[in-house]
Amino acid sequence: MRTNSRALFAALALTPLLAGCFVSGEGGSGADAEGGSAGRLRVALAVPPVQELSPYSNDATLLSKLSVAEGLTALDKNGAAAPALATSWKQTNPTTWTFELRKATFQDGTPVTAESVVNALDHADAAKPKPRVLSDVTLTAKVDDADTVTISTKAADPVLPLRLASPALAILSAKAYHKDGTVSPVGTGTGPFKITKLTGKTEASLDRYDGYWGGKAKAPGIDVTWIADGTARANALRSGDVDIAEWIPTAQAKLLDAKTRHEVPSVRTDSLILNTGNGMFTDPALRAAAREAVDGSALVDSVFGGYADPAQGLFGPAVRWAADKRVDVTGRAKAATPAQVRSKTKGKVLRLATITNRAELPEAATVLQQQLEKAGFTVKQDVREYTQMEADLLAGKYDALVFSRVTLLDTGDAVAYLASDYKSDGVYNIARLKDPKVDQAIKSAAEESDTTKRQQKIMAAEAQILRTDAVIPLVHEKVIQGIATNVEGVLLDPRERSLIDVDTRLK
Repeated sequence: MRTNSRALFAALALTPLLAGCFVSGEGGSGADAEGGSAGRLRVALAVPPVQELSPYSNDATLLSKLSVAEGLTALDKNGAAAPALATSWKQTNPTTWTFELRKATFQDGTPVTAESVVNALDHADAAKPKPRVLSDVTLTAKVDDADTVTISTKAADPVLPLRLASPALAILSAKAYHKDGTVSPVGTGTGPFKITKLTGKTEASLDRYDGYWGGKAKAPGIDVTWIADGTARANALRSGDVDIAEWIPTAQAKLLDAKTRHEVPSVRTDSLILNTGNGMFTDPALRAAAREAVDGSALVDSVFGGYADPAQGLFGPAVRWAADKRVDVTGRAKAATPAQVRSKTKGKVLRLATITNRAELPEAATVLQQQLEKAGFTVKQDVREYTQMEADLLAGKYDALVFSRVTLLDTGDAVAYLASDYKSDGVYNIARLKDPKVDQAIKSAAEESDTTKRQQKIMAAEAQILRTDAVIPLVHEKVIQGIATNVEGVLLDPRERSLIDVDTRLK
């Protein structure tokens, strides 16, 4: 079993590699693999596709977990930008970078060229809504020659190589992009596994792509089943129906054989997000009352069975640099008393939403409901599978949401998360927050190229966000992945972007 060392978490800091030139030889970890005759991998995933595996939706991470598609860059185990479809890059001025491409082919047999890269990035930049990773930047890509692409940004973007590692910026062949704006990765990626069949939101079949530039994968294919219920995923692993089951509920973890249970410290934070755009939580005093009522530490043992840490802020212990740079939160509104809460809400019901894809969240919502009711709120829960709820969440149809977020998912850099979730124009701003001080703090962090100063500004932005009480951090999760004992090479990734690669196989 491949595991990640504690040193990985320093990963989550920026690295000096970004500012200079990175060059690597061809090939990858599977370059010498002959392609085994072992059986197909059977995998149970938690969150069904939202938009038929479009990279511009939350489905993007499925493409990276299953090694279907790649970007120009990838993140290495230390969180630094590493070669993928680009072998090297160089920053020519504060807003311009050049990328040299490797010889590779798409799964439909067409070559990866500078023109195909520009086409893919142009489509991502024009997508509506934009992918989260582009919420704070506009890219302009142009062809230099057949193997060289120049990418420019309107403002300096010190972390562009990290940004291009986002699964949302996967490079797909021209065939993937349809006139109606939809994007299909079925047979159009560059990874070692090719999607051959997608059955709605329930199943997918992937075959090994033998033309992969990094060598043949050791598994001949992957059969994916989406099982939203966590207990059912755990049962599927126990019964031998699947070889890998992600996100095992903490209540089920100790029921698994210890050899199949793998704990992964995660950059995932669970929070109570309040809708500041409409409804009762436009009132800062009511948001403050909710903040004072909620006690996330009560969830650590009761709901998460010890597989979590009490929240320190938006960034938990897996983001090693955050604790030493945390900024005191000042300027919060005074909380309404329970009597004032009842008077201000006038009997209106607090619509509390959460999703079923992570089994602990509905349990957490029940605990929070009790805490909020003691503070004077009248609470009604709405618990559904994420794909049934996403549109309503983004449209502001709930007052509060118990949600789990991988804070370094999109780029490995915290600024992209802050910009997409909390800037006034953020594309994933479920809190509907519009605060000039928050916007300025995030902008300042985004413009900073010095690693230490950027981290300090990220934490200053965190303090500004917490000041608004738009989000109340609850716990920092530890993820449990279920892996059968006859499987090796599964990636245990704190960022939850990787799961299967060329080396993953049945023994």
